[in-house]
Amino acid sequence: MNFLKRVLGSSPKQELVSIPSGRLYLSRSQNSVKGYSECIFKDAVAAVRRTTTEFHYQIVVQRAYEEGEEQLEDEEDEESFDEYTFLIDEALHFRESQSDEGQAIFAWKDLLGDPGDLYEFVCDEGTDTSVIKDFFHVVLQCQYERKYNKSSKLAADDELSEFIYVGHIQSPPSPKATTPNRRRSSVQVAALAPATPGAVSTTMAEKYQVKNVLGSDEAELHVFDASTGVFLLQDNVVTATVKDVGSWTYWLDVSSPKKPWLGFLISPDINPVFNYEHLSFIFNYYSDDGSASSWLLHFKDAETLEHFQEILMRALWESLNQQSWIKANYDERDYVLQAFNDMSMEDAPAEEEEEAEEFEDADEEVRNDTEAYDEDEDYDNVLGNREFQGEGKNSQLAVGYKHDRSFVVRGNKLGVFKHTPGNTLAFSTTIENLRTPDGKAFSPTKVMLHAEDSSMILQNPNKKSSLYSMDLEYGKIVDEWKIHDDVPVTSFTPSKKFSQMTSEPTFVGISDNSLFRIDPRLAGNKLVDSEHQSYATKSVFSAVATTDMGHLAVASAKGDIRLYDRLGIRAKTQIPALGEAIIGLDVSADGHWILATCKTYLLLIDATIKDGKYAGQLGFQRSFAKDSKPRPKCLQLSPEHVAQMQTETKQPLSFTQGHFNAGVNSKETTIVSSSGPYVITWNLKQILKGDKISYTIKRYTDRVTADNFKFGSDKNVIVALPDDVGMVNKRSFKKPTRESIATPVKQFRG
Repeated sequence: MNFLKRVLGSSPKQELVSIPSGRLYLSRSQNSVKGYSECIFKDAVAAVRRTTTEFHYQIVVQRAYEEGEEQLEDEEDEESFDEYTFLIDEALHFRESQSDEGQAIFAWKDLLGDPGDLYEFVCDEGTDTSVIKDFFHVVLQCQYERKYNKSSKLAADDELSEFIYVGHIQSPPSPKATTPNRRRSSVQVAALAPATPGAVSTTMAEKYQVKNVLGSDEAELHVFDASTGVFLLQDNVVTATVKDVGSWTYWLDVSSPKKPWLGFLISPDINPVFNYEHLSFIFNYYSDDGSASSWLLHFKDAETLEHFQEILMRALWESLNQQSWIKANYDERDYVLQAFNDMSMEDAPAEEEEEAEEFEDADEEVRNDTEAYDEDEDYDNVLGNREFQGEGKNSQLAVGYKHDRSFVVRGNKLGVFKHTPGNTLAFSTTIENLRTPDGKAFSPTKVMLHAEDSSMILQNPNKKSSLYSMDLEYGKIVDEWKIHDDVPVTSFTPSKKFSQMTSEPTFVGISDNSLFRIDPRLAGNKLVDSEHQSYATKSVFSAVATTDMGHLAVASAKGDIRLYDRLGIRAKTQIPALGEAIIGLDVSADGHWILATCKTYLLLIDATIKDGKYAGQLGFQRSFAKDSKPRPKCLQLSPEHVAQMQTETKQPLSFTQGHFNAGVNSKETTIVSSSGPYVITWNLKQILKGDKISYTIKRYTDRVTADNFKFGSDKNVIVALPDDVGMVNKRSFKKPTRESIATPVKQFRG
């Protein structure tokens, strides 16, 4: 069961009451063939501790060492355990008694043992009676809160007396008569884990009617407890069933003959992770108050997991595409399933290990630079950003390529910030009252620097068939460009990756079902008819990006990606949807890597053809063979980290557009995105090596609205919050732990 452990770091435990000294025994039933009793810890501390789930608590018994004993124990037995945890539930039959010598004893059932087996904590002589009384009373309160899912503060004594168990406790033998050789992992000890919220099956019955059952499989059920960093066993056998409840909506029910455990609508928000190494499916569950918990289904074999994966992925795919999985092309169905196999948490194949070596020098440079990192750099670097204030909130961010400037949209204002030689942001000026040439104020929803950073293109959400040109030198919108009467603009991007560094006047736009070139020099409508590729069916295009050669990648809200070598022709490659809409797109300058942002994960795609006569060319230039389309790497946060983030913020995961670091003649080595108050960076070398945790985080006190790398650097990230903006050094990002997830960094320096 060691694979179920996920250690997130350490933090001070939230203990409610403790007994400073005693002994822990496992007392056998008189009929047990395993013997009578053994002393687990001859010197121990017992406490009642909160868990990360509201109204759920643990009894924690920790071994106390004499001086030098801990080191000796480690050398003799690497499998020893120093802490036992027991979730407080009335099934423990917790009770209090006294030994023949008058010592107080607390006892509870060994839920994994034979009938009659008990754990007993014998308090040392001299333990204050008030401490014993408080400990017993707190355990009763914890049982009350777990059962009724509410605070025990107003519970009367007669309500708590429901949980007083009357049972006989035999006095354990003295420590000298025992053999302390029995070891048991904390996962096994904590067999009973937090109960799940509510009557979930009833909720489904009230709202939905089952039309069809896609399939079901048996598994073990575990839940992650962030306070101990362990997945705790809930139930040895549950049935996980995927149900069609109509209108392309699907329900996952997890239950056993004894009780309904979980039930919820299947969506990307559950953050699904399949792990074939450990035959597991990990996902998140959300309670009504917005808190999240991380769960694990452990299957008996790979075939069972594969079957469950297929029915779950079918549900996700159909809910996104609004069409039957069975009617989809067989190759596309196989691609989706195989891609998610590749996206599971496995080690990288040998060829990707070799490819990771390309990033060795850049990674070494970052590592050396980190050695000189000053902890004071936890402060993000900004000078005078408090001057950019007023109505509205910061929303859009544009980072200059040609000149060291960043621009932040705040309502109908534009803040201008200089990048100083010391890698700080210095407030420069505010361009007030953004208005169309005919005097109508608006707040831009999309912006793009253009023509050597001398102008900015802005989109008015109320007039999507037009774009506006701002002269940044004069700080004024000077022109309205009508694109086309019947073509609203969804998004736009430079003609080539670094076109904004040149005087190139044209750029690329997309609508729901077409992509086209925009030329501001044309009279009348600015759409170039000869470079307009339109589709008869609604493709729901959502994002576009270009390479340094002008090749194009276009993504859709359906989740697929098309690759083009130029405008005006059909796509060379179409990468099928994997189950979630794409909201942002970036491409490496050489076209090798495509980065697609979805709500709950990012996709990293290698666009290089690996075999055949076109091996070494890109999917932008040639079509992949039918059976060799590129399989994305899914950049997911681990479900445990997501659960803790959402417990902290009460908000589901929702990534902002991800970006590679960018620079002329520089290599992409790092990715940045954000969700809620967290900025996250991924290391490309670690991703390609198959590292399970290839990301670092930085938490702010407020939601991050936009972020991107400073141009020409993979070390400095520009971050916009609703009321602040600053530049942060990547070295101040931390590995995800309970502390780094829970603790916001210091505010921007103003």
